[in-house]
Amino acid sequence: MTVRKAWALGLLAGAATFAGVEARAAETLVLYCGVNEQWCRAAVTAFTQETGIKVDMVRQSAGEIYARLRAEKANPRGDIWYGGTGDPHLQAAADQLTEPYKSPQLDQLRDWARGQAELSGWRTVGIYMGALGFGYNEPELKRRKLAPPACWADLIKPEFKGEVQMADPNSSGTTYTMLATLVQLMGEEKGFDYLKALGKNVDQYTSAGAAPAQAVGRGETMVGIAFQHDLVDAAKNTKTVQVVSPCEGTGFEIGSMSLIQGARHPEEARKFYEWALTPNAQKVAAANGSYQMPSNTATPVPPESPDISKIKLINYDFARFGSPAERAKLLSRWTKEVKQGG
Repeated sequence: MTVRKAWALGLLAGAATFAGVEARAAETLVLYCGVNEQWCRAAVTAFTQETGIKVDMVRQSAGEIYARLRAEKANPRGDIWYGGTGDPHLQAAADQLTEPYKSPQLDQLRDWARGQAELSGWRTVGIYMGALGFGYNEPELKRRKLAPPACWADLIKPEFKGEVQMADPNSSGTTYTMLATLVQLMGEEKGFDYLKALGKNVDQYTSAGAAPAQAVGRGETMVGIAFQHDLVDAAKNTKTVQVVSPCEGTGFEIGSMSLIQGARHPEEARKFYEWALTPNAQKVAAANGSYQMPSNTATPVPPESPDISKIKLINYDFARFGSPAERAKLLSRWTKEVKQGG
């Protein structure tokens, strides 16, 4: 081999290596994000600044992301699912749409976060916890001389006709949690009787679970059903919103995170997963108006966060309501009997 030829081959090899490194650096982690838009964007920015990994983020409600994963099963487009209520994460785990993974940080997490991981066969993990409730617009109630609602039972009273807003459980993890909560509190038949009665008072079924909280704050509706931390955020922006923990008891979410089966960028996905479990990553939530209880015991609980110890929580059955069959049954019945009025 001549010196010139060897030099040329070496140059080509070097160029190929450089091109490979450059292509690797240009790879993009695809994140399906189930928390609010502001938190999603802040998390992406913080992760990229810390790791240099670029992120292509899609923000949707939990039910929408679960449906997306099912539709993309044969050709996954996403790498990691970050946030959103735990039930759809468990349903995705049962469908084997997500990847088993045990983080070395598990022992730093609260019991409920580790329990979520174990229940799913290590295909998901808890990253935050939040209680369900509702909020009302106090000046509007006073103007109409109405007693403030304190219980689920109050929301079906005639005086709230056309004045309650909630999300559609087909898209919203928040309202699927509500549906499951009422079935557990009342039994399925009485729970659906309640939902039909409540439907007469609902003015709009939104796609996102946090939307009713913001609508109450803007005075667009008198009562909004949402997670209490979303209502707290609305109350910080306007003093008109009062947050209620229903007197009968209420359910809660374990917001979760899952690696997507067949991801195109598994290494980058695991880096995000590990980053998201750290205290610094979990502090991003409160800094961006989300006041859930974080899963890492070293992460400070935001002072605005609803005090879980003072809320009457039900013993939420994540195994039952995290099952794809139970989800399909309840949503089909809700759509037919409540939304469509059939």
